Amino acid sequence: MKLTVSVSGDVQLTPKIVEKTEFTVVGISIRTSNAKEMSGNGVIAQQWDRFMKEGLLGKIPNKVDPNILAVYIDYESGANGAYTFMIGARVSSAEDVPLGMVARKVPAGRYAVFISEKGFVGKVVPQAWSRIWAIPKSSPGGNRAYRADFEVYDQRAADPQNAEVDIYVGIK
Repeated sequence: MKLTVSVSGDVQLTPKIVEKTEFTVVGISIRTSNAKEMSGNGVIAQQWDRFMKEGLLGKIPNKVDPNILAVYIDYESGANGAYTFMIGARVSSAEDVPLGMVARKVPAGRYAVFISEKGFVGKVVPQAWSRIWAIPKSSPGGNRAYRADFEVYDQRAADPQNAEVDIYVGIK
């Protein structure tokens, strides 16, 4: 199912609605909030920096593919509360989780899949989220469940200067 949503002006988001089964991610996590991330004291960029500099993807056992996932889970109160941010990889088994990492299950459910524009990953992903947040609840992809959301960094994101990222938003 493909639906087109007009957010503002000529910006078009075309989410594909999919059903996902539960899966497990192993990686590093931290609590944050949108207010903290927008205040200049955010921790998400630091987590990304640590994940990449320490080569943590290579330390995760039982990966099902080479993709990096950024997961937003444990929402306290929707978009305004705290949540857990996690960077890691999908795994076939949560056995042998490396020290300093955690294993989390991403719940099954309906997800609206948005594709970012191509460009510098530090720009196109936040832009995509800004557009997603602006979608009315009555529009496809706008009635968020706040159970879990995640970004998939696959081969299209291998070059951070010209990346394209899939963003899965949990919906009701």
